Amino acid sequence: MSLRDRAVLLTGCTGDIGAAYLDAMTSAGANVVAVDLDDGTELAARASERGPGKAVFQRCDITDDSDVHSAVRAAVERFGGLDAVVNNAAVYRGLGRKRPLEELTLEDWDTVLRVNVRGTWQVIRGALPALRRRGGGRIVNVSSATARMGTAGFAHYVASKAAVEGLTRAAARELGKDGITVNAVSPGLVDDGATRALNDPGYVAAAAGARSLPRDMRPDDLVGALLWLIGPDSGFVSGQTVIVDGGGVFA
Repeated sequence: MSLRDRAVLLTGCTGDIGAAYLDAMTSAGANVVAVDLDDGTELAARASERGPGKAVFQRCDITDDSDVHSAVRAAVERFGGLDAVVNNAAVYRGLGRKRPLEELTLEDWDTVLRVNVRGTWQVIRGALPALRRRGGGRIVNVSSATARMGTAGFAHYVASKAAVEGLTRAAARELGKDGITVNAVSPGLVDDGATRALNDPGYVAAAAGARSLPRDMRPDDLVGALLWLIGPDSGFVSGQTVIVDGGGVFA
């Protein structure tokens, strides 16, 4: 799928899933401003070397409007505009051990909702002027299949991802008149570093065995849906959540 010369803002680029997205987009020809709190300079350099698209890294706190506007400005100045936004940044690895909802603190709750929901909204809001100047564009928010499964022990995370899907639908209603589509990708449990840090091997294996396609899910499994949603062939699809989990959850 060709994304030649399309300029994309990708948040949360340094995790295993974000890195897979970055590589896939530059391989398809997109030029990417990749942002994160952690340093992704080397990831961006490697993605640029593989090309044909180019990537630049910029440190960004998605809950800071100044950082968000700086990242959007970088896309406009470096690549001539902005065609798509991928909201992948979220608090996940930092959730720690699973806890009953009554053991969650106000700080736990506020931190997850601030980043996962408010941060997603702030990036959308900050990117809109640049997308409108292009005459339209694509926004893809990353949700989670936990929003439908109601996974125990992560009530704040589950609630945040359900909110992301609601925000996706509301934004799709509002922004369609501007030629902007807004969709979400909802991954199942991905066997990556973050998942292994939060779950024991038996839990990951059980999740794999419960799928219609009974194997571990890898970050690369998410690439096809993402490239389609930010590409030219999905232009009449908006307000939808695409579940990518090997047939574990049926919408």
